[in-house]
Amino acid sequence: MLKLSYPLRVDHQGFTVNLRLSIPKELVYDNACFCFLNRSYTFGEDLSNIDWEFSGYGKLWLYNLNYFDVLLQPKVTEDTGIYLIESFIAALHQDSVGLEPYPTSLRGINWIKFLSLHDFQRPDINGALYAQYRILEHSLEYHLLGNHLLENAFSLLFGAFYFKEKRWFEESSKLLVRELNEQILGDGAHFELSPMYHQILLDRLLDAVNLLQNNSLFSGQAELLTLFVDKALAMLAWLKAMTFSNGSIPHLNDSTDGIAPTSEHLFDYANRLGIESAMLKAVFLKESGYRKFSTPRYECVVDVGAIGPPYIPGHAHADSLNFVLNVDSKPILVDTAISTYEKNSRRDEERSTTAHNTVVVNGRNSSDVWGGFRVGSRASVNILIDYKEVVSAEHYGYKSIGAIHKRTWEFQEEQFDITDIITGQDEAVEAFFHFDHLLNPCRIAQTISTESADMVFEGAISIVLKTYMQAVGFNRTLNAKCAVVSFKKRLVTTIHCKKIYDRFVELNR
Repeated sequence: MLKLSYPLRVDHQGFTVNLRLSIPKELVYDNACFCFLNRSYTFGEDLSNIDWEFSGYGKLWLYNLNYFDVLLQPKVTEDTGIYLIESFIAALHQDSVGLEPYPTSLRGINWIKFLSLHDFQRPDINGALYAQYRILEHSLEYHLLGNHLLENAFSLLFGAFYFKEKRWFEESSKLLVRELNEQILGDGAHFELSPMYHQILLDRLLDAVNLLQNNSLFSGQAELLTLFVDKALAMLAWLKAMTFSNGSIPHLNDSTDGIAPTSEHLFDYANRLGIESAMLKAVFLKESGYRKFSTPRYECVVDVGAIGPPYIPGHAHADSLNFVLNVDSKPILVDTAISTYEKNSRRDEERSTTAHNTVVVNGRNSSDVWGGFRVGSRASVNILIDYKEVVSAEHYGYKSIGAIHKRTWEFQEEQFDITDIITGQDEAVEAFFHFDHLLNPCRIAQTISTESADMVFEGAISIVLKTYMQAVGFNRTLNAKCAVVSFKKRLVTTIHCKKIYDRFVELNR
């Protein structure tokens, strides 16, 4: 990347922007202690010794420190915020991690929101912010694309309004029109297929709606606002379809707890902006590759999509024909989620096929995930049946060893069947089923029983309950149980919800 050398400490004029209340940030600073990704660090008894290049907890933690979410957490005073900004500016130099495009983008929006909230204008702070935006406009992340480039463009839009820079408005507008049309799929999903990143980017899109609704400055912004609202409606509809009745999202691909705003917060924010729930149209999940079946007793999300997007699959997992299940609004079968972005064995395991509720052939991954954010050969998926009650697909991730995996889900009101068929493979294969950490499943013959549901296996050679580590946030894992079912050629798994009376009897024995 071209290294740019601009003066970092100059005076410049800024202009307060009008904004409705956005979603407050989580508590990340308290009593001289910063906490990101479930890891805490205290730089000193006050804020005078912050190391803005601290690398003790890895780069993602350092990025979070440089995002400045602290400015928008509840009850942060104007004095504390300004002191933090001054500390950052004093430490700023040309090789700062904080000047990389992604943290610059998030920090720029947070500074503008904070300074506008307090109607605070000071030429030296505005000058430092302007210098960062000059660097950002010449280092947009075209080499990464995806959510990074969208964040760059949204931030440049905020910079355009705060500094009344028509050039930045035109550049960000052009980029946002192109990328939103590219990255938001026909069913409303963000094309990296992570519900967590979908929430993050929807929050940012609503910020942009907020900005344009409440500040009239540039020619052409009305048309841009129309696009933003249309895309927000699509993303909200997809999120509504994918969110479980308990308010949680399925942890598919790179997703976990404690990072993105909740679905409830996003719907509330949209309502404050006049994008009300009544405006949302029912969405048929299609282009994202996800399908959801819901009854009064259970909700099941299945994945019959391919690795995506094909040119930036960094947040994808080897999870072809995976599914997750909630019964009575509680998680039963879960995706193991993610606990790290470090390039290590834990990251490899969390992206592997064995970490998902699907079939593993010869101990191989269905897609070649490697290097933390890389994918080599990928499983292509062919959808065979796509009805409301029956979904069937096959993938060719094991084609190199002559095997094809076909899976069919057949849904009924209080139970459903999963039929796995493996062709071209004579040896036994394994199906994995990961239970939530709050459950204590037990095996009785060919059945695995939990509090709310039983699983019966037809065609199983062996059924073993093993311990795995379920991620419940970055750097947080808990022991949970996984059923590993060995079979040849064909396995039929019937999952049925227990009767309410039977559950009452079990719980009161």
